[in-house]
Amino acid sequence: MFCQFVTGRHFAHCAQCLNRNQIMEENKNIEETVEVKDRESQQAGSAEGKAGAEAKDGQENRKRKSRKEEKKEDETLRKQIEELSDKLAKEKDDYIRLMAEFETFRRRSSEEKLNMVASAAADTIKGLLPVLDDCERAMEILEKSSDDAAREGTSLIYTKLMDYLKTKGLARIEARGEVFDTDFHEAVTQFPAPSEDMKGKVIDVVQTGYTLNGKVLRYAKVVVGA
Repeated sequence: MFCQFVTGRHFAHCAQCLNRNQIMEENKNIEETVEVKDRESQQAGSAEGKAGAEAKDGQENRKRKSRKEEKKEDETLRKQIEELSDKLAKEKDDYIRLMAEFETFRRRSSEEKLNMVASAAADTIKGLLPVLDDCERAMEILEKSSDDAAREGTSLIYTKLMDYLKTKGLARIEARGEVFDTDFHEAVTQFPAPSEDMKGKVIDVVQTGYTLNGKVLRYAKVVVGA
């Protein structure tokens, strides 16, 4: 820019004009520098914004991926829990069945053992019944004898043996004068009843019957009035 104080055709510049031109050039350069920096700043801000958006997107993706993985893990754990629950229920059912079978086996074994013991006891006691029969016949004969010692000794032996067998469950079947009952009596023969009220009743006992713990061990052989 030329100085306003110009004389003639001289185009010399004064010091003031030169300084002003230099200042204007410097201002221009500064403005250009500022514009460049602004553009660079805008570009940097844009890059940062883009990077921040990308980082945010990355975080969202990671979060979504993390949620998917957690959901998948939850489903896997749920399936494992269901499988373990089913397995536990099956094991419990098998255990209950096994215990029921064992209890049945134990009860059956106990019953068989008791039956074996009872059967052995019944066989032993049944083998002693002829001894009781002999004692009864001996006492009947000795009733007519004058040998008191023999009578008392035989009676004592019979009483002690019978008392012991009673503790094992043995009992006599009372038959004389009773109504004939096929559950306890075995008719050997019929005989004319001495009276009307004795018809169908036992008028004589040929062999004494016994029960063991409520079960017939030997039927009473009887004569029934007709």
